[in-house]
Amino acid sequence: MIRLEEEITKLKKMLFEMATTVEEMIAKSIKALEENNMILAEEVRKTDTRIDEIEVEIDNQCIKILALFHPEAEDLRTVTMIMKINNDLERIGDHAVNIAEKAIYLADKPPVKPLIDIPKMAEKAIEMLQGSLDSFVNKDPDLAVRVCEKDDEVDALEPQIVRELITYMISDPQTIDRALTLIFIARALERVADLATNIAEDTYYIASGKILKHHHNVPIENK
Repeated sequence: MIRLEEEITKLKKMLFEMATTVEEMIAKSIKALEENNMILAEEVRKTDTRIDEIEVEIDNQCIKILALFHPEAEDLRTVTMIMKINNDLERIGDHAVNIAEKAIYLADKPPVKPLIDIPKMAEKAIEMLQGSLDSFVNKDPDLAVRVCEKDDEVDALEPQIVRELITYMISDPQTIDRALTLIFIARALERVADLATNIAEDTYYIASGKILKHHHNVPIENK
């Protein structure tokens, strides 16, 4: 149905706007952390209101499509998975806000150590988010699988960051609050990567009709 296609296209455009915005929020929050830029961090916090608005708009559009058109097969998978992706993107936005708030807290304090692994972790998480969205746009299940495989790289960085920061806390207890804040940021980025993985798994399902079990390359038939 032409009208259904038009409505799904409209829905995708809304999702892309949201995805682009949350991607920028993560990048800005890390830049704010690196540069002690409280103005940039505040921009991230203010953007969260718009993300919440888009989330509601997308959910309403999905419900409208399901109620009016009763989509089937790939169209039904697309609409239902967009609802899930929508929720994951909103949560990524929340993590960006949390990182920005931690950046504000750290802005006027001496650094615990040079920031190396956290920006690297953020870069990988953003790459995963970009890849998951590219796989969605192009209906590319192979790219979705590659995104999921990158999750292990991000997972490996988090305990490395934690171990290093613990050594700083042990050697100088005055660094404890700042080091714990950095650990919180690392864990937020790990969650961003997990959510990007969720989006890739959903994309795989949309494109193939199969479930990518536990984000490993072990697709199982959807029964």
